[in-house]
Amino acid sequence: MIGHIHRFLIGRPLRSEEAAGERLPKWKALSIFSSDALSSIGYGPEQIVVTLVYSGLLVYGYFGYASLAVVALLAIVTLSYAQVARANPGGGGSYSIAMHNLGERWALIAAAALFADYVLTVAVSISSGTQALVSAFPELIGKEITIDLVILFGILMLVNLRGIRESSNVFVWPTYFFIGGILLMIGTGVYHALTGTAPLIAEQSLVRQQADWAVVILALRAFANGCSSMTGVEAISNGVPMFHKPEVSNAIKTTYLMSALLGIMILGISFLFMHYHLLPLENVTMMSQLAEEVFGRGWGYYYIQITTMLILYLAANTSYNGLPPLLSIMARDSYVPRYLGAKGERLGYSNGILLLSLISGVLIVVFHGNVEHLISLYAIGVFLSFTIAQASLVVKWTREREKGWMSRTAINGFGACITGIVVMIIAVTKFFHGAWLVMVFIPAMIYTFKKIHQHYLNTAEQLYLSPEDFAEHLAAGPVKSLTIVPVSGITKVLAESLRYAQSMGGDVIALHIYTDEQERIKFEEKWKNFHLGIEMHVVYSPYRSIVQPVLSYVSELEMHKSIYDYITIVIPEFEPKKWWHRFLHNQTGWILRTLLILRENVVVSTLPYHFKR
Repeated sequence: MIGHIHRFLIGRPLRSEEAAGERLPKWKALSIFSSDALSSIGYGPEQIVVTLVYSGLLVYGYFGYASLAVVALLAIVTLSYAQVARANPGGGGSYSIAMHNLGERWALIAAAALFADYVLTVAVSISSGTQALVSAFPELIGKEITIDLVILFGILMLVNLRGIRESSNVFVWPTYFFIGGILLMIGTGVYHALTGTAPLIAEQSLVRQQADWAVVILALRAFANGCSSMTGVEAISNGVPMFHKPEVSNAIKTTYLMSALLGIMILGISFLFMHYHLLPLENVTMMSQLAEEVFGRGWGYYYIQITTMLILYLAANTSYNGLPPLLSIMARDSYVPRYLGAKGERLGYSNGILLLSLISGVLIVVFHGNVEHLISLYAIGVFLSFTIAQASLVVKWTREREKGWMSRTAINGFGACITGIVVMIIAVTKFFHGAWLVMVFIPAMIYTFKKIHQHYLNTAEQLYLSPEDFAEHLAAGPVKSLTIVPVSGITKVLAESLRYAQSMGGDVIALHIYTDEQERIKFEEKWKNFHLGIEMHVVYSPYRSIVQPVLSYVSELEMHKSIYDYITIVIPEFEPKKWWHRFLHNQTGWILRTLLILRENVVVSTLPYHFKR
């Protein structure tokens, strides 16, 4: 039954040879890798306005400058990340490029920053999508977290567990419907602005207080919030191997197209916000207000809201296509658990998908799905990874000095300086608004990565076997072993257990734990009558426990290592015909197995006994 449900939800297993069919053409890759960046216009420009308006100062007029600065920065980052895709065709983005050019420390900083960025992308995107839904249907207010979790676990996680091809087929069209709707809204809004009687930009939108330190810091913080519109730009360079051949060329073309669309959308929506002088309203997004201004409360409005909701939900898919492959590369390098590098039945990194979903779900619950609070944690991670990636390329180009290296060095060097300045701006202006959490999280993750790496190094050192060591082990001669069979009664289970114990060779004893003297006498008499030919030891349990006397008995034997090299405990395990019958039997065997498996030179063997009815 469980297997049928699993197959229905996840799909049939895919053979390794089918991996080629999981690669993406450019038009599908644009929707898969760009949904995060493109969807950020649903909250990025609004977060600039929120910062400027809630200050109490007359600084709305700085909105246009902040938007232009974000678009200029987008152009710089796009040029730089095209170089990342070219220099690192194996994927892994800033982590891999830093590992090859800057060393372990900077690579782990980039990995921790990307980890934070991808997890927050899922939490922010889903929470923003729910806000768009609630803006159109106010009766859903109060149910936001439930909706968030249903979307996260019931749709995104399941679809991604089904594989790249499935997710691209499901998610490709909503992205293009969204792009078409936004461009139509911008075009219609600009046409109305040019042909209408109202000023192109409302007078209230031009009001700005004379710059002083407070205004400058506020404008910088607004710019930092607007930089959230660029999260996801790096996703394409992280996923170069997922493209059809030629992978690098297709990835670079997709990067340019994505950034061009994003830049047009940011400029268009920012202009319309200023034209209509839109302000933040509780439980109503500014995108919802803009759609209503342009289309009225008709079909156009609901089309924009629904496609915005869908693209924001699907933006989380960028993380599902970015973080699991990154974790697989880190697993190969032994910085995260090895199982995160294994592909699942559907040729996707299933364990990474599950980990991403769980952590994102925790963030949504902890921050109550509040986009403004989550945004405060958001951009610093991605811009830190931007800076490290570009600095790594500067080192690469200057070291290799191939044709065109000077122009590439100039592009990446300038990009590294600009994004480095942005990191400092975000860290300073948003420190008390949540950035400090990321600044604590990144060192904690680096510490964790190093501890995992050290564990794997220690494991490899302890498991290493040279030919000389192997010869020495063989020369030591055969091992001396003792097999212990815990006995509660003389049954068919005992007969099977003793038969198995004798098949392993070495000494065999039966161990009976008793709690009453009369019970012991009766059991010993019964044992003699069966003529089993196996030595039996009895141990008194004054506290009626079975587990502790067995552990104590094994501990005493462990003290005499010169007698036995290995001690094997054979634990019979009942396998009932029906699953609910398990609840009718005690779990002593399971407890013993769990505790004994931790002992050195103690082998725990479970012998299943299947009931017929």
